[in-house]
Amino acid sequence: MRPRVLKLGTRRSVLARAQSAAVARQLERLHEGLKIELVGLETRGDRIQDRPLFSVEGKEFFTAEIDAALLEGAVDFTVHSYKDLSLERTARLRLAAVPEREPPNDIAVFAPDVAARLAAGYEIVLGSSSPRRASFVPELLQRLLPRPSALAPVVRLVDLRGNVDSRLRRLHEPRGSARQLDGIVLAFAGLARLWADESGRRLLEELLGPLPRMVLPLSACPAAPAQGALGIECRSDDATTAEILAAIDHVPTRRAVGVERALLAERGGGCHQRFGATQIEVAQLGTLLYLREAGGVPDGVPQLRWTPESPLAAPQETVRAWDGSGVERGGIEPLEDAIALSRQRLPASRALFVAHRRALPEGASRHINPAAHIWVPGLSTWQALAERGLWVEGCADGLGFVTLEPMLREPLLQLPPLAEWTVLTHAGAVSGWADAEVIASYVHRDPLGGAELAAAPPANVTHVYWHSGAQFERWHARIAAQVQHACGPGKTYQHLLRAGVHNPRMFPSAVQWRAWLRL
Repeated sequence: MRPRVLKLGTRRSVLARAQSAAVARQLERLHEGLKIELVGLETRGDRIQDRPLFSVEGKEFFTAEIDAALLEGAVDFTVHSYKDLSLERTARLRLAAVPEREPPNDIAVFAPDVAARLAAGYEIVLGSSSPRRASFVPELLQRLLPRPSALAPVVRLVDLRGNVDSRLRRLHEPRGSARQLDGIVLAFAGLARLWADESGRRLLEELLGPLPRMVLPLSACPAAPAQGALGIECRSDDATTAEILAAIDHVPTRRAVGVERALLAERGGGCHQRFGATQIEVAQLGTLLYLREAGGVPDGVPQLRWTPESPLAAPQETVRAWDGSGVERGGIEPLEDAIALSRQRLPASRALFVAHRRALPEGASRHINPAAHIWVPGLSTWQALAERGLWVEGCADGLGFVTLEPMLREPLLQLPPLAEWTVLTHAGAVSGWADAEVIASYVHRDPLGGAELAAAPPANVTHVYWHSGAQFERWHARIAAQVQHACGPGKTYQHLLRAGVHNPRMFPSAVQWRAWLRL
């Protein structure tokens, strides 16, 4: 039997061909006898390189020519970066598949000498053509870049167009060149797809190499609607091709992208929007929709919309709530033996997870391997370490380490397996880390006397929100068995389960817990 051949229309850029080739290979693996030929097509957006597209009249910059080839029958289906598709698509085309998307985050990549420039107090100039990034990224990086002094770095974003390789080359220009940049901001998904392609990986090994990078948190910098997703189209009347393509459709991604693009449509659509919207699904927690909009209400403030995995019925009984997230933290006692151990091991550690700002002992920063990859739970710890002069690459957005693990396994990041990581935490959390090398650098010092009584949950409490496993261990014996326990995702939730709590409820944070209780 002769193999069936389908023609796939794609832009000619290295990234477009890489992601189209990946789709072709996936379809060929799923359908025996199927052969797919890539057909390169040039678009208007590829030709316009001298100005940002939001300043150019028209739309469909990256799709019009490809659409025409599909409708004329020159190709059988097309693969697009979904965010490039306009909101108004012709009924003659069918969105046949939306594959599972890569991480939707932005990633900032920096020139090799950026640390020295930060230390010298130079302004950091980044390149991107996105109005959304221009609105949110400079302010964010001023908080997250290392501070060699008490002053926050000055970050400015300038327009930058071009393919991924041409943008990366700007980081390697000599100082003094008009083309040189301190950093660029890209979609993580694009680099990940290039890395997965053999020729793309050779290109990135040359241009990306060991360059400093930061994966920007969705909670502070939600991505463009549909970023990281692919949209695969065929002709509406081609049911046979549509059936072939449906094999790689991923319902959660299609659902999330639909929500994001609906919000974009409410704002009129277009690439000029200073608006980010990213929806993710977290096991046992539910759906999280991160939103941020310059000029919105409130202006530029990140927002979170949460839909629980299981509906939460409003409490019918009288609520007497205790919120552990609002309890003043007790003191800590450094563990000198562990601190000495960290001084021995940190110089050789290739990857480090600092579970809390207090877990990094005073003076330990100078012992950290300069090439180590440092990750943290959330923005507060990231900012605290940046103020101590440390370069952090990313965080778990406050959702727990388990939600971060898929990102840490991304081949693009070239991180070691978890067994080779060093984790800095407190003594009460060691049991929650089964795989990594853990150093407990401190213990919590319990409040004493009146302070203990003032901080503890009252005996008649009905609903408790635990901020940490250590807090649970300190006070859970004081409360009744029928109390409704709650906490955030991650190690605290796992601690409650191991302790035998049979009814814990997981919330993104105490904010959502309080809203549920109408406090």
